[in-house]
Amino acid sequence: MNKKEIQKDYNKKIKLFNDYSKYYYDNSSPIVSDKEFDELKHNILLLEKKYNFLNSKKSPSQIVGYKPSKNFNKLRHRIPMLSLSNAFDEKDLLNFEKKILNFISKEEDYKITYSAEPKIDGISASLIYQDGKFIKGLSRGDGNEGEDITNNLATIKDIPKKIISKNFPKEIDIRGEVFIQNSDFKSLNKKFANPRNAASGSLRQKDPEETRKIPLKFIAYTHGYEKGLIVKNQFDYLKQLNEWGFKTNSLNSLITGVKNLLINYDKIEKKRTELNFDIDGIVYKVNDFNLQKRLGYIANAPRWAIAHKFSSNKAVSEILNIDIQIGRTGALTPVAKIKPVNIGGVVVSNATLHNEDEINRKDVRIGDIANIERAGDVIPHILSVDKSKRNNKSSKFIFPKKCPSCGSETVKEFNTITKKNDAVRRCTSEGYMCEKIAIEKLKHFVSKEAFNIEGFGKKIVENFWKLKLLKFPQDIFKLDFKKIENLEGWGQQSMQNLKYSINQKKNISLDKLIYSLGIRHIGLENAKILSKYFKSFSKFKSLSKDKNFNDLLNIDGIGETQLNSIKFFFNNKDNMNILNKLEKILVIKDAKIEDASGLLKDKTFMITGKLNGISRAEAKSLIEENSGTSVSSITKKLNYLIIGEKPTRKKVDMAKELNISILDQKQFLKMLNKTS
Repeated sequence: MNKKEIQKDYNKKIKLFNDYSKYYYDNSSPIVSDKEFDELKHNILLLEKKYNFLNSKKSPSQIVGYKPSKNFNKLRHRIPMLSLSNAFDEKDLLNFEKKILNFISKEEDYKITYSAEPKIDGISASLIYQDGKFIKGLSRGDGNEGEDITNNLATIKDIPKKIISKNFPKEIDIRGEVFIQNSDFKSLNKKFANPRNAASGSLRQKDPEETRKIPLKFIAYTHGYEKGLIVKNQFDYLKQLNEWGFKTNSLNSLITGVKNLLINYDKIEKKRTELNFDIDGIVYKVNDFNLQKRLGYIANAPRWAIAHKFSSNKAVSEILNIDIQIGRTGALTPVAKIKPVNIGGVVVSNATLHNEDEINRKDVRIGDIANIERAGDVIPHILSVDKSKRNNKSSKFIFPKKCPSCGSETVKEFNTITKKNDAVRRCTSEGYMCEKIAIEKLKHFVSKEAFNIEGFGKKIVENFWKLKLLKFPQDIFKLDFKKIENLEGWGQQSMQNLKYSINQKKNISLDKLIYSLGIRHIGLENAKILSKYFKSFSKFKSLSKDKNFNDLLNIDGIGETQLNSIKFFFNNKDNMNILNKLEKILVIKDAKIEDASGLLKDKTFMITGKLNGISRAEAKSLIEENSGTSVSSITKKLNYLIIGEKPTRKKVDMAKELNISILDQKQFLKMLNKTS
């Protein structure tokens, strides 16, 4: 990238960072995970380090927190409330200590003692005391100015209003964290994503009486301005706070050397599941106050302190139970019910165990302490269990041999490709006979990629099923709206909106309809392939009469797996009844006849990896516009594999093995007489 492009990218990231900050700090309702927020901040700092011409007053290197809310009066901190630099591994900690030693001209063997304090994931606050009286309370704000939230802070029982002690300073700003215990958070309504946001939102109530209703806690950990403080180091100061009536963290410790910091880090991380509050790392502070003063500050962070963050996408929790969820294809998926834990800014209470084999392989038991990982927005999964913490009460989970929903036998199907039984156990019930399968099929039918009926969400499907308003897909188009209008939470307007949304979707393309049926192994791409082949709904439906299923193998993108699923679908009486009923209700548009003269006629393509300048969806659209076919799996019938950045190695190797042509993005676009 040239200088102009770098600047543009930087400005974009700065804007994004400030948008996220507004939601995170000002609105108490983050729109991205903590992990994404931290990564963006880290990327900005790396760019500034690499390119010295980059700078912004709105950069995280220049600002702390977010500007105070307009709902409260602003007050200036007598000593700024700064943020901390982050460490993520041993290398970062060694670098932190090395910088300290270099600054004070000491050799590497010089021992520095640190106060190691678990970092509670809450809201920072500064309490101003004069002559032992609590007179003002401020939020951190932007580090220089905070919000005057005195009245709200005064409702917190952990905050002493009057301190009588001979050694209490004449003036001092006591700083700490306002938070909500996990057990208390459970009892709150669900308008907050996690305890931190709940604490933030509670402190920003205009009416202190509303704040009083929330069980807020306060832990003290440092001071700002002081006049008359007699202690000489951080650890003694923490002890002094206790004597004055403030609560401090019982896990605080005094540690010398980076190796010992790491040992303590591992110990505390394992204890996270036992705590009744969220911690997202450990703060290390040079213990000696004189040395702190000597080290001073860099930009908006002290040289003498650092936050050693826990992995934002991993956590430890207890397995309370294991439930079985049943999907629309009959797959039985075990889900661990875990003690709620904060992972990347989201409170998680479920973690998938994938299948029966996975439970056995990892020897997962109810009552175990588990290591949990969450990646993006997907459901978290169990990485492993800590067998050293297993007790006699831990019980082995027996996977059901019969469907928990309908009582049908469950089986592991034989896979003709791998020549092994599938790992997934499935309910053998057909069609809509199993309640759980039926409900999931209906959810799929109204989903975004299928009929996309606005306002017809998963909860509504479940509710209508319970009320016996809905059993089969065709029932959606003949709902009793008079009954719906009188249901709790409904009314004339909401009923009319739903009615309108349903009527709007009575016109549908053949590919969308095929996809909406939820035939196993028939996703959006295969649905498009089948619609092009059959061209009309009547021809698609007639497949049941022809019984000439094997002809489908001549279609590029359709293999034995898809064929068997289609056979299974058409051999079921419920499914045929559904098709007949839908045909009478809907206007099903025939498949568009593509221009047979397209540049990619009779060619099949698959894409792996990230493309530059165009999305994969756009690339697939280009293929189809030019009479080609886009597929999602590699078979002998595939003509080309298009590879972008970071392609799936397994797919590339498989293509090479089958002598399939491999194209990069430039080669693909050249086929279309286009350039990237």
